[in-house]
Amino acid sequence: MEAEIKAEFNKSGFNIADEDAVLGKCLTFCINYKLTPSDLVSSWEVYYLNRQMNESTVQNAEMDGFLLHLQNEQKEALIKEEPGLHAYSIRDVDMILNEEPDDIKGVLDTPTNRPLARYEELGASAQGTTGNLLSSSKQSSIITPFGQRTNKFVVQFKTKTESISENGKKESEDEDMGDEFIRRAQPKKRCSLVIHGSKPEPGCKFMYDRIEDRFDFLVNRIKKHTSAFLASGQSEEDPTVASQKSVFAVGMIRCDGEGRLNEKSVTLQSSVEHSGGELVRLELEKMDRYSIFPGQVVGVVGTNPSGHCLVASKLVDTIPLLPSSDLNPHPAKKLALDEEDLPNCQSPAMGELSMIIAAGPFTTTDNLLFEPLKELLAFATRKQPQLLILLGPFVDSEHPEIKKATIDQTFDEVFDQEITRKLQDHVEYMGSSTRVLLVPSIRDANHDPVFPQPPFDLTSENIDQITSITNPGVFDANEVKVGCCTVDVIKHLSGEEISRNLSGDRLSRLATHIISQRSFYPLYPPADSVPLDFSIAPEALSISSIPHILILPSDLAPFAKVLSLNAEAEEQENVKCLCVNPGRLAKGIGGGTFVELYYHESPETAYASIIRI
Repeated sequence: MEAEIKAEFNKSGFNIADEDAVLGKCLTFCINYKLTPSDLVSSWEVYYLNRQMNESTVQNAEMDGFLLHLQNEQKEALIKEEPGLHAYSIRDVDMILNEEPDDIKGVLDTPTNRPLARYEELGASAQGTTGNLLSSSKQSSIITPFGQRTNKFVVQFKTKTESISENGKKESEDEDMGDEFIRRAQPKKRCSLVIHGSKPEPGCKFMYDRIEDRFDFLVNRIKKHTSAFLASGQSEEDPTVASQKSVFAVGMIRCDGEGRLNEKSVTLQSSVEHSGGELVRLELEKMDRYSIFPGQVVGVVGTNPSGHCLVASKLVDTIPLLPSSDLNPHPAKKLALDEEDLPNCQSPAMGELSMIIAAGPFTTTDNLLFEPLKELLAFATRKQPQLLILLGPFVDSEHPEIKKATIDQTFDEVFDQEITRKLQDHVEYMGSSTRVLLVPSIRDANHDPVFPQPPFDLTSENIDQITSITNPGVFDANEVKVGCCTVDVIKHLSGEEISRNLSGDRLSRLATHIISQRSFYPLYPPADSVPLDFSIAPEALSISSIPHILILPSDLAPFAKVLSLNAEAEEQENVKCLCVNPGRLAKGIGGGTFVELYYHESPETAYASIIRI
């Protein structure tokens, strides 16, 4: 069994240091927790990504942390099987010890009657105008486990500064520095907003795609990438023809068989013009380093002496892209939302933008009170960003109460009362300088379950300040181009990518694939949870130029990283892009994370903070 464990680690691209000790402990883990070698390595990959480790070597020093990770997985699986079961942890003990005696009762069961008044203090004048059937009456009299938090907001990470210590302590001068960065954007200057593209439109027909739509989608992707390679001076040849000379071919990485891609199952599907779309086996033994996944379109230099196997000597996975400033889209393909009738607002500073970015779920799993959203709006009221970007799910179809259908309202009513009305109150209280942008998710119970996804059909009174865009979507704010997609593409790529001898941060590499492939969702076939409609996908998923900021919410560890594009191309200028994963605003019955961002002229000079709520 130790040999099987070692083989699984090697298959996933991991080396093992101190094999005897590591494999012995891994064997014990498999026996104690009834895991197969494949399950053990899958859990290690999740642990590896969450810890953001740079080296792909399994160290003996990491085994204790990995053991805790396995124990947490077992506990979560047990709780999932028995929803009424509570697994006590050290956090429960800390909560009880830190509370006053009168408040101990109900910490883990019935909430106490201490009111939650943080947002009422900041926005009482706005909150009093509208009712709230689901939350306002309840929150005035109960406290939930989320409300028992001792620390409201803790800065977890800042770009250009050291990470925050685990105990959450931070010097006051650092916090003042963050506030100063945000204040420099002068929030009273309303930002301009230009939305690119309008497809799919609300109310569009979907899931009528045919086999030929899927075929055309794949063929056009290969053809588009082939044209880009030919424009750079390459000449394409048929990789399926037997030849002793080296050839250059363009094609899509496919898996020859069921299951996950591995070195022995890699095939290349080339263009219809050269080989009729025929598959040829791709041999990667001579490659020193690579990173590939199913659906990736690459250029391959190699030989095919037998006619049945293309032996690759070089693999090009990056296609030259125009930077955002070079793109001048047709006026018909963009929707300008700049207001000309605002005499009290000064013209915004181009290339400067302050924003807060948060991704759903926006309520904890034990209720539908939307307390994390309320705390986020309180934070936004204090910081006054020019743009508040909220990414779905808003009414989460995976929420226990939504799945059990225990509520007596429609999903649209929940969205209107808990999301739209709160945002209306917020912008009314903040004034005309604040904008809110909503991006739907395929997990939204009140919206079309299709990807790409049309925007919300908002009927808000503050329609000029609260806007919805498609998923995925691209927009300009103060001439800062921002792309966003609420499908967890990073997590999906993480589960399908195979690599060899690559250094650096894996999360950055996975995010770079999205821009290199010119697609918000380059993986094919898509994950089972993604309802991809190929009849509307080509235009909606395409990335025409490198955005300044790329927002990719994921269940993996939150981050804010500067990506380098065309870094290995000698004739191409190195282009930067700031990629942000804000994490989830709510996790279980507790709070999650969001991002506070100030963009100034370039991704390298941007200031970002990951804040735990």
